[in-house]
Amino acid sequence: MSERVLVLAGGLSHERDVSLRSGRRVAEALRDRGFEVEVRDVDSTLLASLRDDPPACVLPLLHGATGEDGAIREVLELAGIPYVGSGPAACRVAFDKPVAKTVVAAAGLATPECVVLPHETFRELGAAAVMEAMAERLGLPLIVKPARGGSALGCTVVRSVADLPSAMIDAFAYGDVALVERFVQGEEVAVGVYDDGDGPRALPVVGIVPDGGVYDYTARYTAGSTEFTVPARLSEELTAACADVALRAHEALGLRDLSRTDLIVDAEGTVWFLEVNVAPGMTETSIVPLAVEASDVELGELFGRLVRAAASR
Repeated sequence: MSERVLVLAGGLSHERDVSLRSGRRVAEALRDRGFEVEVRDVDSTLLASLRDDPPACVLPLLHGATGEDGAIREVLELAGIPYVGSGPAACRVAFDKPVAKTVVAAAGLATPECVVLPHETFRELGAAAVMEAMAERLGLPLIVKPARGGSALGCTVVRSVADLPSAMIDAFAYGDVALVERFVQGEEVAVGVYDDGDGPRALPVVGIVPDGGVYDYTARYTAGSTEFTVPARLSEELTAACADVALRAHEALGLRDLSRTDLIVDAEGTVWFLEVNVAPGMTETSIVPLAVEASDVELGELFGRLVRAAASR
């Protein structure tokens, strides 16, 4: 079997630059393991190219809308091309944060209470009255984020009711639906999960301590803006609990191959599910590569295993 891999990177979402950086890094890691790798963007010639010269496997590293909402994976399935990652239906569920929270809550995982508001409802019912009701119901602080999207774009921590209007505007700039969630104080961690054919396994838990206190876009992609600890500074018991939550979320959402789950551990030791990512960033400051480095596999080796498992499906 040919081991020619096509890495899809770029796209038209707000996370295009992150995707390009992820694509380059993974491509280099696979080449170091002996794979023939092509990196290309998504355009109108993609489907014809796949049909004319199909690779052994496609590796979608597209972030944000179209990259993580299952659409590209639907096209790959139409073309009959194997790919690394979760299927279209699972992607749609995971990419929609409120839906994902509902699924994991039904599976018995803790997730912060929230309110989900489309922009039209927010406007038609009177923004001031709606915001007052949200603050009364959920309390402060809150975190406001787009219901769909990644890299913390449009996310704002709200500690005063006076700051809520601008936070809602920021969220609506990235989507038509806002998720307003009770902000849980605690240790922020992330857990990668991978399955190369032997069942899902958790990577080492990564602790996240951003300089500004909030893990926003700048803290995620500016070198030195965030302190990462691998493994996280948690007790053995809490570390195991975080890994367990990530594995249960991965399975409850029907995910495949690779995911990253974002969590908060509060002062009482409760592990709260925040969201899951089906196409985790692979840049120099991204969490999953840090976890891989601390594990017993290398990045190229891990993706090589995932590629071969996907190609054999």
